[in-house]
Amino acid sequence: MAKQCDITGKKTQIGGRYSNRTRATQFNPCGKTRRQPNLQKKRIYVPEIDKTVIVKVSTSALRTIAKNGAYATLKKAGLI
Repeated sequence: MAKQCDITGKKTQIGGRYSNRTRATQFNPCGKTRRQPNLQKKRIYVPEIDKTVIVKVSTSALRTIAKNGAYATLKKAGLI
């Protein structure tokens, strides 16, 4: 399964290792690095449907759930 947030859609990004200043002045080993999103597997109880939903969400999505409510956020993402 892909490392992707179910709510925000955040996923792995690929980028370089060194800043431009380091690249201009020092030996630069080639290659890219992967930056993984901060994903957590959470069980979220939704009282409107009286069920517990297991989702793989980023920590910023957890803040969105806390702010807008579980039912509204999960419904907008199409998970319920």
